[in-house]
Amino acid sequence: MAEGKAAKAKVAVLISGSGTNMAALLYASRLPGSPYEIVLVASNRPEAAGLALAAAEGIPTFALPHKGMSRDAHDAAMEAAVVEHGARFIALAGYMRILSEGFVARWEGRMLNIHPSLLPKYTGLDTHARAIAAGDTHGGCTVHLVTADLDEGPVLGQLPVAIRPGESTEALAARVLFAEYQLYPRCLAELVGRETSPVWLTEQVRQRALALPAAEETVSHGMACFGIAKGKKFAWVSNDHHGDGRVALLVKVSGADEQEQLIESDPARFYSPAYFGSDWIAMRLDLGDVDWDDIAEWLRRSWSAIAPRKLTAMLEF
Repeated sequence: MAEGKAAKAKVAVLISGSGTNMAALLYASRLPGSPYEIVLVASNRPEAAGLALAAAEGIPTFALPHKGMSRDAHDAAMEAAVVEHGARFIALAGYMRILSEGFVARWEGRMLNIHPSLLPKYTGLDTHARAIAAGDTHGGCTVHLVTADLDEGPVLGQLPVAIRPGESTEALAARVLFAEYQLYPRCLAELVGRETSPVWLTEQVRQRALALPAAEETVSHGMACFGIAKGKKFAWVSNDHHGDGRVALLVKVSGADEQEQLIESDPARFYSPAYFGSDWIAMRLDLGDVDWDDIAEWLRRSWSAIAPRKLTAMLEF
């Protein structure tokens, strides 16, 4: 992988039927500049037509009937296949199963779904008939993050579709599908792309850094910088600093030995930041696989290295 360029995000798609939205995601992934790739298509129905399409396109498939299995057991098997293929995101595309709370919680912020209405209107089924019966001027579709509450996760994008006078449910449904095929790939690309976006990455660091006692943000050497109010600095976010093409978090370490050890353990992620001493380490944020709990711990450790004792007593270590 070239320095400064993240690999494409790996996505698994779960289906139960024809897989037309899966196909839209797949073909969009093959266009120049797409930030994601489909690494698995999985289904709870072995006869699902979308599996045959995926196989014909060279995409690995997995199928496991849910009949006779508990929801947790089936979800665990599907999730195991997703993890085995290295997927970091899951796109539900006509997957007609309500997922267990544990599954949803483990993929929070990384699992999305498309729904054939303009949410929050018409959660559940028969959305087109309900929109027509209500006299709505528009139906449409919504892409949202999946949460434990059905069809109520944060909205990532919507596309309205006009309802013509006297229109049948079938005609509206057919046109909404065209809208879905446009909207879903774009929302998926935006979701996975944010993990390499300097603005989004900096904001994630900012939220965690400013949660520490007496922390403040300034700009230093053109970088977002976090320190103790009227005191020392404990973190920087480097964005293409000196043209290195990287987005990284700079935090304190114990010294040259730890810095060297970290770089040797993962040279793609860790490096020695230019113009900082041997008691600092830079860790890449733009590789698409950040563990934000780990980043929060690095920030807390770096903060504690420079904070006065009266402040460190405010945190439980």
